[in-house]
Amino acid sequence: MTLKFNKTYSIITLILLATEILIAIYFKHGFIRYTFGDYLVVILLYCFAKSFINTTPLIVAIPVLICAYIIEFLQLINILSMLNLNNNHLLKLILGSTFQISDLVAYSLGILSVLIIEYVLTLSGLKKTNNI
Repeated sequence: MTLKFNKTYSIITLILLATEILIAIYFKHGFIRYTFGDYLVVILLYCFAKSFINTTPLIVAIPVLICAYIIEFLQLINILSMLNLNNNHLLKLILGSTFQISDLVAYSLGILSVLIIEYVLTLSGLKKTNNI
C-alpha cells in the first residue's frame, strides 16, 4: 500500500459527490434518496480513498464497507440523540438518523459493484495493475 494521487479516481469522486448533493437537494423521499444514495455513497468513499491510496481494491473496499456498517449501527442506537446533536442538520444528512436493514444491503451492493467493476477492468486490460 502506497500513497499516490490518482486523477481518475479523484474525478469519479467529484462526479459522485455532485450526484449525492443533487440527490440530497432534489429528492426528499423515495428510492433514489434513501436506497440509491446509500448505494452511491460507498462507491464515493471507495473512490475517494483510491484517489490517494494505491493498493488492491479489496483492501480499500472492506474498510469502507465496515465504516458504512458502523455508521448505520450508530443510527440504531440513536447516536445523534445521545450526543444531543439531533438539531444539527448537516450531521443528520451525513450520518443519517434512522437504521434500515435495506441500507446495509445497499452498501453491500455498492461495494460488490465496485469490486466487480475493478475485476472486469483488470481482466480487460484497461487497468494497469492486476491486484484484486
